[in-house]
Amino acid sequence: MLTSEAVMTHLRAALPDAVVVCTNGYPSRELYNCADDPGNFYLLGSMGMAAPIAYGIAAARPGHTVVAIDGDGSLTMNLGCLTLAQETQASVVHVVLDNGMHQSTGGQRTMLPRDLTAVATATGYRTAVTVRDDADLAGLDFAELPMLIHAVVAPRTGGIGKRVRHTPQEIVSRTQDFLDRVPSA
Repeated sequence: MLTSEAVMTHLRAALPDAVVVCTNGYPSRELYNCADDPGNFYLLGSMGMAAPIAYGIAAARPGHTVVAIDGDGSLTMNLGCLTLAQETQASVVHVVLDNGMHQSTGGQRTMLPRDLTAVATATGYRTAVTVRDDADLAGLDFAELPMLIHAVVAPRTGGIGKRVRHTPQEIVSRTQDFLDRVPSA
């Protein structure tokens, strides 16, 4: 079974010029520890806001690809954000790390729609896929955006690692510098 770290590492390598907006809690800490990058925009609060912020960046900076990393719990907090795909048709890759629980807050069960990819395509995503293993990750094609990736991952079993050490102001400044430095498509 996939791990969140494997998904994040793969996305960072496959889309090196993308800004990555990551939800708060364990996912931000995990991204910080496995693939810190000036293009990573870590949410230190604001559960459920990774995709809306990603769509906002994509609207403000057309030609840049933006990745939103959500957990299944954070997406459940804001399912209405899926309609941003239809409204914007922006270059967003929306990743939902689904371990079946709110692991950052103690392991409470989450309740995503039974067929998240069907909901995603019904709300305007051009591509929606489920990935469960390394072969699925390797086969991802980012040609048709916006895209939703439902990544079924194992619950974390080890330590979560250190907290993000950048201040919110540093995160904003790093992301703006990254967007100014990386050419748009």
